[in-house]
Amino acid sequence: MVQGMQAVSRAKAIFVGGTASHVGKSWMTTAICRHLHNRGLRVAPFKAQNMSNNSFPCVGGGEIGRAQVAQAEACGLEPEPDMNPVLLKPNSILGSQVIVNGKVWKTLSSRDYFAQNAMLRQAALDAYERLAGRFEYIVIEGAGSVAEMNLKSRDYVNLAMAKAADARALLVADIDRGGIFAAILGTFDLLDPDEKARVSAFAVNRFRGDPSLFADGVKILESRSGRPCLGVFPRVDGLQLQEEDSVALDETSNEDGPVAILRLPRISNFTDFRLLRASWITRPEARDFEWVILPGTKNTIGDLEWLRATGLGEWVIEQHRRGAKILGVCGGYQMLGRTIEDPHGMETSEPLTVKGLDLLPIHTVLQQDKIVRTVRATIAGIAVGAYEIHLGETSATDLPAFARLEDGRPEGVVSDRVFGTYLHGAFEHPSIASLFFGAAAVREDVAEPYEALAAWFVQHANMKLFEEQFL
Repeated sequence: MVQGMQAVSRAKAIFVGGTASHVGKSWMTTAICRHLHNRGLRVAPFKAQNMSNNSFPCVGGGEIGRAQVAQAEACGLEPEPDMNPVLLKPNSILGSQVIVNGKVWKTLSSRDYFAQNAMLRQAALDAYERLAGRFEYIVIEGAGSVAEMNLKSRDYVNLAMAKAADARALLVADIDRGGIFAAILGTFDLLDPDEKARVSAFAVNRFRGDPSLFADGVKILESRSGRPCLGVFPRVDGLQLQEEDSVALDETSNEDGPVAILRLPRISNFTDFRLLRASWITRPEARDFEWVILPGTKNTIGDLEWLRATGLGEWVIEQHRRGAKILGVCGGYQMLGRTIEDPHGMETSEPLTVKGLDLLPIHTVLQQDKIVRTVRATIAGIAVGAYEIHLGETSATDLPAFARLEDGRPEGVVSDRVFGTYLHGAFEHPSIASLFFGAAAVREDVAEPYEALAAWFVQHANMKLFEEQFL
């Protein structure tokens, strides 16, 4: 328990924690959010601190992690900064940009971030208290494992947050990765008595096959942990959520199609291309593609250096020479230009100017103030919603625009089969994705997942246990 974390809850709270990262906490949280919403309850999501380069601008201002955006939608709400008051956006191996209450606060090393723990913890508590005063239920998502021994003294996102909110906790484990007994029983064994007492049940997630075949496993886990199993939940591959972590790309099967997407080391907002059947590549490929996409990045200059070091920079240029169309979004757009100037050292240790790939006659200057906004734009005659999250301002010669904003201003450029834009979310619209990449490259099975998630939860959870322990 972190000193100074006092109970602040007015709403009832449910905490969803995990035995590790990427075990399905976001899925479970979103499913519970939708289930409670369908029951007519006023429910909101909350994650005290998130680490993700997949963010989204709230209509009322500020940016939060995409997972909390999905959870807000599942609750029938507009996303707001209080749902994710601390957001870390890694821009190097050692440091992250820190977003507090939706606004850029500082860029800190890991050590400096921990030194600010008390202030950030209080910001999270204050945000939670504001939400708790407005809703009947708050569904809190944890981060990573609830039993990270070296982080307990600084915890304000896992069981310390659950205690402050007086939440009952559900522990989620992923059976698909193996080691389910060690994951669940080991986690319980590492918890302090007061932490263990707060965990009401566990869930076995991502089971393949007939769940009844794991009945003996459930009995062993219940007997040894002293906690009931809420359910054995099957793996579902036909649904997609807005992922917060590029770890999710590890489960994205590369498809032998016409589209290649560069998997940049500091990739951001990769959800832009969730509709596409594509190959995510980290090294030059021998075959020719119809499209090569440079996605967003949290560190344009660093990832541009990576492109050159891996040979992908020259490969992109050669693909264009051989007839491919090239698309750059946000940081990828900046890379396609002639120069990127960083006069304030936003991404580098000192001011400098670097050469881009020179596929577009544009110049980018990185600014100190981030642009974060939602927009309406018309692309090839189709009106869509999109959003911008970027530091740079890009100037171009007199070229055709990629899009036209609602106020009439041009956005992005098009030149000789090269397309550049700052608009995130544009290619999440099936009509735009099909127009550019062809219907065959666009997934047909990506639908609004929230009702299906709620049904998944109700079908496989012990609902009597859920009612008794969590409501």
